Amino acid sequence: MSGYDNTNTSGVEVVDNHCGLNTEIVLLPVPEMIEHDGDVYANREDGTSSKTSGRKKKGRVRKAPDLVNSNTAALASFPTMNSKKLSNTVHMAVGAWGRTGCSILVDEWNSGKGKTFVNFLVYCPEGTIFLRSADISHAIDSADVLYELLKETVEEVGLRNVLQVITSCDDRYVIAGKRLTDTYPTVFWTPCAGRCIDLMLHDIGELPTVNMILDQAKSISRYIYSNSVVLNMMRRYTFGVDLVDLGTTRSSTDFMTLKRMVNIRHNLQSMITSEEWMESPYSKKSEGFAVLDTISSQSFWSTCALVTRLTDPLLRLLRIVSSEKRPAMGFVYAGLYRAKEAIKKELVNKEEYLVYWNIIDRSLEGDAHLHIRSLVYDCIEKLVPDPKIQDKIMKETASYHGGVGDFGRKMAIRARDTLLPTEWWLTYGGGCPNLARMAIRILSQTCCLIHHKLDKIPLEHMHERKNCLEHQRLNDLVFVQYNMSMKQMVSSNKQQEAVDPISYEHIDIVEDWVIEKELCSDGSGNTEWMAVDPPLGNVMLLGPQIDDIEALGAGFDDREIFDAVKDSEEENGEENIGNH
Repeated sequence: MSGYDNTNTSGVEVVDNHCGLNTEIVLLPVPEMIEHDGDVYANREDGTSSKTSGRKKKGRVRKAPDLVNSNTAALASFPTMNSKKLSNTVHMAVGAWGRTGCSILVDEWNSGKGKTFVNFLVYCPEGTIFLRSADISHAIDSADVLYELLKETVEEVGLRNVLQVITSCDDRYVIAGKRLTDTYPTVFWTPCAGRCIDLMLHDIGELPTVNMILDQAKSISRYIYSNSVVLNMMRRYTFGVDLVDLGTTRSSTDFMTLKRMVNIRHNLQSMITSEEWMESPYSKKSEGFAVLDTISSQSFWSTCALVTRLTDPLLRLLRIVSSEKRPAMGFVYAGLYRAKEAIKKELVNKEEYLVYWNIIDRSLEGDAHLHIRSLVYDCIEKLVPDPKIQDKIMKETASYHGGVGDFGRKMAIRARDTLLPTEWWLTYGGGCPNLARMAIRILSQTCCLIHHKLDKIPLEHMHERKNCLEHQRLNDLVFVQYNMSMKQMVSSNKQQEAVDPISYEHIDIVEDWVIEKELCSDGSGNTEWMAVDPPLGNVMLLGPQIDDIEALGAGFDDREIFDAVKDSEEENGEENIGNH
């Protein structure tokens, strides 16, 4: 493994896994690189294994390398029911890698103390496992270091198990990821879909009209959340519904909050026309008059509603890809289609909707203009190196497109809109086993990093030089704690408790909505935090919640969305960005 505390600039220095030298958390032992024909795997195509003298064993799949034994052994040091459940979860997930394939997730984060770390996790439908953390503070701009880390992790997990490596969209990750796919042609490098969607929302928020309406909405919110009397008044008139709707990122919070304001518009208008507001000293300040004018403005609300309709499909897709409930790979293109469709229906004028379409396409690194069939062919060539199996898949693809056999059943057609993609292939793909196997492996994957965070475990302590035994003890402790926290995060109900937008833990995401640009100088005492009523988290006023997957609907018949946009049309759309 590479030593990342070494300031040697001659390249990546590979050192042994000794705790006196290694500056990263070595949670998993590094096995010898597994060859494609290694004995550790059962042969999936013919069902035989070299360890069984050629005997066929039905239902056998390639066994994942035993990567977690050294760490799950640490669970014995925590003899609780939770640790036993975690041990079962880890082994079930590792056992599923060969059957469903897996994705390596690479999440970079800053400790706030000048340290930069990279977390490595492995996702499969059975669960996500935290593998290790690496300190890259002294090689922050090195694509070579990132490549070595990615390469080693792929080798550890098992090349035949890994379908893709997901990273951020930064240039150094792009370089490292593409170099990795050159080394391992059967592995895809994928930018985080959640961050791509967030980039789309950010760029939409920079459009002049959208930016102006967000600034007006934020000025209302900042005034309300900076004064306890006004905040309490707002919460009474909205029956406990908060103005700020907390998202996973700044941009998603912006547009979710704008939608929340549209939903409680009449409550806000009732508040500013009430006698309580009129008699309040806050209504007589210049900021109070500005709030009154904005909330009373019909043009403000009509523009808010339009922006909400334009961005809501992207917010829905962001929730889908960042959810742990189900693999999201099969919904990305449908979500992008719905986003473009909604934008086109709202704006009608081609020059206007191309502005938004081009923002979406730019964030996808140009992949939006590739036909879906071409992408399927890429998957076949990369994931199935055997030409004979490739040919079988192509024949079975023709059966799928023609609705032959079970694919043509009325039940199968109806189930396209009711079953999850993997369930659909498991149910109706038996007549095309090679195609179904590939489809299930692809559709079983995630495409997002956003929901995997390690904020509450101080990993920076793990990378300090210390006694060898203490280092290993902390390694095991982090492995247990982080995987337990991930398991609890998946099983917990996020609606259980109300989220307070002004709490410190969320301030990085919501500060534009709750912090005044100038420090408060009010000496009346009404800004004291003890005077603020606690949030109720009541969302019943907003109506029933619609399942995001169901909201994608059925039917994809707009050819313009599928077809590549001509270069001349793209240029015309980009020239008009400044006008909308």
